[in-house]
Amino acid sequence: MNRRLLEILMAWLLVPLLAPLTLNAQTAPPPKGELKGQAWEHTAESRKGLVEKASLFLPAQATGGADYLGPFKGAPTTRGPKVPVVLFLHGSSGLGLAAIAEFQRWLGTQGFASVAPDSFALPDRVTYKSPIDKASYERIHTLRASEIEPALQAIAAQPWADAARIVLAGTSEGAVPVARYGGDGFAARMIYAWSCETNYFVESPGTAVGDRKPVLNVISTTDPFFSRSNTWLGLANAVGHCGAAFKGQPAVAVVLVPDAPHTLINLPAARHATAGF
Repeated sequence: MNRRLLEILMAWLLVPLLAPLTLNAQTAPPPKGELKGQAWEHTAESRKGLVEKASLFLPAQATGGADYLGPFKGAPTTRGPKVPVVLFLHGSSGLGLAAIAEFQRWLGTQGFASVAPDSFALPDRVTYKSPIDKASYERIHTLRASEIEPALQAIAAQPWADAARIVLAGTSEGAVPVARYGGDGFAARMIYAWSCETNYFVESPGTAVGDRKPVLNVISTTDPFFSRSNTWLGLANAVGHCGAAFKGQPAVAVVLVPDAPHTLINLPAARHATAGF
């Protein structure tokens, strides 16, 4: 009787441990994806536009007067000292997502200017509803990666920018080219809502790890796209963050926010991690 009771008790204790594994093992049919638009590459005009239409925030200490939030092209003449800058790549929703401007305003309270290029300066830019095929995702990642250098050059040329302290950051779709960027010009990178793993979103992660510069990765433990909570993730043993990609690099910080939504840049935990970084 005691042995049988022990078996029942052990089985009961294992239920909460096995339940997530059972859930993750289930394979639900993926939702139907959708592609719209015809433009996959920036033109000379749209490369100019993605900077001119970029969302720019300049803190008062940079302007020498009031804070400025508006188009890069409309930036005021500044009278303050140079300030560090965050070059921020928005996600698939574009600059219309209110969280971007909110994040930029908060970065300003930390003494940072910020520039968020407008990827949708490209007319008829391709958009999508996930999941789509990996080849199409990779074409989009290539498009987003091509936006980094023009924006960096424009920032470095500004009198308010401290060119030695420019940070490359991005969220979701915009985080993939940030994770892959291995060039010069940035003091650090911040990767939000991307896991640096092989899944439905990429052919392979391609994470750049050779420069040994500081990196911050912030993502939800239950990210609806890149954690195991996504039944069509395409990676059964996913850990859901960039830790494995940067293994052995003490300048890298990975912050997991329990049960956070995909867009988490303005949550207190994410802001605390960003400010500390």
